[in-house]
Amino acid sequence: MLPPHLTFPMFLGKTVHLGVCGSIAAYKAAGLVRDFLDNSLRVTVTPTEAASRFITPLTFASLGAARVYGPMFGSGGEAFDHLEPGAAAGAMLIAPASANMLGKIACGLADDMLSCQAMAFDGPLLVAPAMNPRMWASAAVRENWARLLARGVAGIEPETGPMACGDTGQGRLASAELISASTLRSLAQKDLSGRKILVTLGPTREFWDAARFWSNPSTGLMGAAMAMAAWLRGAEVQVVSGPVSWWFPPDVQVTRVVGAAQMFDACMDLWPGCDACAATAAVSDFSPAPYGSQKFKKDPDGCGVPRIELSATRDILLAMGQSKRDDQLLIGFAAETGDVAVAAKEKLIRKRCDIVAGNPINQDQAGFAAQTNRLVVVDAKGGEQSWPLLPKTEHAWKLWDLALSL
Repeated sequence: MLPPHLTFPMFLGKTVHLGVCGSIAAYKAAGLVRDFLDNSLRVTVTPTEAASRFITPLTFASLGAARVYGPMFGSGGEAFDHLEPGAAAGAMLIAPASANMLGKIACGLADDMLSCQAMAFDGPLLVAPAMNPRMWASAAVRENWARLLARGVAGIEPETGPMACGDTGQGRLASAELISASTLRSLAQKDLSGRKILVTLGPTREFWDAARFWSNPSTGLMGAAMAMAAWLRGAEVQVVSGPVSWWFPPDVQVTRVVGAAQMFDACMDLWPGCDACAATAAVSDFSPAPYGSQKFKKDPDGCGVPRIELSATRDILLAMGQSKRDDQLLIGFAAETGDVAVAAKEKLIRKRCDIVAGNPINQDQAGFAAQTNRLVVVDAKGGEQSWPLLPKTEHAWKLWDLALSL
């Protein structure tokens, strides 16, 4: 199952065609089918004859594949099944792809259902190989791989690690996160292509002794969704992350910080080179004065209580707004317990934002640690919208839609 920041319900009506080759990694293709269905995609599947020895066609059908294609000359097939994915699917993925299949499509050979479908497919073609490291390193495979990449095939290179055969090296099928995200990106509109986008996410931690800190319950999911939505739509994305762990594609640059001061410095360093920023991080407004470099301990009778003095942290969103150029766009967030609309409007004006998304943190299924949210969205053109309870990924997609319309 994909993490929640990789599940976008915006792909309804689109089809991905999955080709599966013979490999011990073929069983992972079943998970890919479920991942695509979770993103509202229609999925069709073609296992090769060798793949069917590892995982049966019935497995894919039982998981919800709209159609599972059989052999080229099998009984019950249609005469033009080899052409159908090219007419119906928005993207084609071969995962796992064997050395044999790489050679076929690189050299223009089409002698089974899957290779014929690949040959006739003129949309985005993605290939994720899996094989023994010595096979992957062989001169023939390297030449075929280079030829495919030169033709515009999207290659998802295998990972390095221990193999089923006992060898260790590069040859393991890439992660489900990378394969699924790459496929979604091939299907998404690229209306953010060429844009450099900064996203801040997660909490900050303000330590007052060696073991304890002042913080909040932010998980960073909203920011992770904003970052992935921008990446899927073609943007070059940079993330400044508090102490949370979200998976991002290798080409998303992630700067990890802990405290508000570190986040301030990272943001002000990156912001001048960006076209837009979604500042979703729940930055601590106050920081305690350090009590010392050691862990505070009670006195023997248990009555010792430290005196904690707080000071205000530097306001990251305010500083970004004050230095914002006319060609930059700034999205702020307001986590509120009172009148969300009033607070969002006040923040929009005072911090020179283009959009502020206010959300109640004292309602069920909204705010911190929830996978869904309710938003009141205001913008610099005077717009105000109330968005109902939706997955945070859907809110993220809608916010980029709004940003593009300003």
